[in-house]
Amino acid sequence: MDFVQTTFASFISLIPVTLAQSLILSFVVLGIMIPFRMLSFPDLTSEGAFPLGGCVCGVLLAGGASPVTAISCALLAGFVAGCCTAFIHLRFRIHTLLAGILMMTMLYSINLRIMGKSNLSVFGSPTVFDWVPFAQPGFPVSKIVAAGLLALVVFIVLNLFFKTEQGTAVRAVGANPDMAEAQGINVWAATIGGVGLAGAFSALSGAVMVQSQGFADVNMGLGILINGLAALMIGEAIVGKQTVWRQLTAPFVGAVVYYQLVSLCLAAGMPPPDLKLATGLFVLAMLALPSLRRSRGAGAPARETFRE
Repeated sequence: MDFVQTTFASFISLIPVTLAQSLILSFVVLGIMIPFRMLSFPDLTSEGAFPLGGCVCGVLLAGGASPVTAISCALLAGFVAGCCTAFIHLRFRIHTLLAGILMMTMLYSINLRIMGKSNLSVFGSPTVFDWVPFAQPGFPVSKIVAAGLLALVVFIVLNLFFKTEQGTAVRAVGANPDMAEAQGINVWAATIGGVGLAGAFSALSGAVMVQSQGFADVNMGLGILINGLAALMIGEAIVGKQTVWRQLTAPFVGAVVYYQLVSLCLAAGMPPPDLKLATGLFVLAMLALPSLRRSRGAGAPARETFRE
């Protein structure tokens, strides 16, 4: 009983911190979802675009730039990284996963070049969280409000965009590129633009995270892809993926739920090194579940026939 009470008390105390973190990292999950679901373009660029955005933001903040300027430049850098991944795939006929691996590998060196060292402190620099009224800067409340408002704006803009002609073209390319091309849609433009948009959101997450934690590190994206996939699987299990607004809602809902589950595991005493193993097993189970269901459904008639 004491263990349950202690775990519950620890979990409750961590909710504000993990809620702020999950809202910031939800943009990475969004950056994973867009190519994966809407473009049928499995991509690994997010693991390199996330620290890219953080490094660009950190260098600019250290140089005296405003938080908005730093985030804007991070968005642009992430967009370029995503566009490069899509171009490598389209131009050289390289598989999407391999193209993402190549870009992610190259971005590590680029991030080192940008910062000039492996990590950079930006403590004391202005952040977007300083602008939240009636909340002390740097505390979870200001981060929750700022990240929550940003998430709401991004959700509304993307929901409107994917209902426009250009957004529909992106979705059509993901559904059937040959048919889309036959309808006069520029497959290259839609693919490069969509993957670039995903890279921009991953970089946005990295930039906001640097402003939240006060430092940038070239290794800050390590493992972010598997965490993002786990969050996406949870979100899709909760809200579904049948419509555009459901697909856009899933990353935000999944990120919040996933990081609360991580917080609960830590509060229960799970060693932090075991979290990666637990996350990997969870993603494996979520990906394998539909196949297991189909296998069991296909096996049922055969057993009925045998009994007859």
